[in-house]
Amino acid sequence: MNVHHLELFFYVARHGGVSAAARHIPYGIQQPAISAQILQLEDNLGVTLFRRRPFQLTREGQVLFAYIEPFFGGLDDMARRLRGGVDNRLRIAAPEIVQREYLPELLARMKQRVPGFHFTLTQGRQQEIEALLESQEIDLGLSVLTDKAGPNIQIREVATLSMVLLVSESSGIQHAQEVLEQDRIELPLITLSSFEGVSRTFQAYLRTRGVDWLPSLELGGLDLVNRYVEGGFGVGLSLQLPKMKAASGVRELPLPGAPPVTFGALWAGKLTAPAEVFVREAELLAGELFSR
Repeated sequence: MNVHHLELFFYVARHGGVSAAARHIPYGIQQPAISAQILQLEDNLGVTLFRRRPFQLTREGQVLFAYIEPFFGGLDDMARRLRGGVDNRLRIAAPEIVQREYLPELLARMKQRVPGFHFTLTQGRQQEIEALLESQEIDLGLSVLTDKAGPNIQIREVATLSMVLLVSESSGIQHAQEVLEQDRIELPLITLSSFEGVSRTFQAYLRTRGVDWLPSLELGGLDLVNRYVEGGFGVGLSLQLPKMKAASGVRELPLPGAPPVTFGALWAGKLTAPAEVFVREAELLAGELFSR
């Protein structure tokens, strides 16, 4: 039997299907490739190992899984033993802007603080991060926190951020009130997706002021909001972030009375030792950035 095929079958059996296995296998492999290699294993053995819909191991599949599970299931523990009992790996999820602007410095600090530190990185916002934590696909997430966390999710606040409006300097607008106090706002509103917590928080803030102003453009990142405002396409909703300054020709306007937005770390269960160091370094870095 091909040992790699056995490893793929272990993940399929352990997680209840090919699609779930693809999410948990710690290296890149697509569902069609997994299915094709499992079929090769079944052809080699001359038996069917599991029913596809709904997923269920056959008798032969149960026998094979029971035989290989102690080996493949014990590999992580063996790796920790060989590292001296310490697992210095961290699986992290964060939005793209956090990955680009803040994580390089934070990860460089981790390499200095934790000998042998290594990590994997995936993209996600709060709801996506919570789903990854629940399925144990990541150890830790960093995100803007505007939704109530799930019952199994722990949160530690790292920083509070202020919402701001972005306007083109050529518009002549000096204060947010000049926009928000209009009887009818004709200027296009440029935001992140209406499903994003920041956008929902802003709409709730507008309702407290009795203002109706729905997005005209919904974009994929705050840097894009900045660029579209710079291009003269409307007024943008953004966050006051250290290291991320308004583009040339764009003015940042504070929003009077707007609630702050929390940025923090998320995890499920108990933090590992590397995760504890990571969260602490994130807090220190945030303190330094906001004091500059």
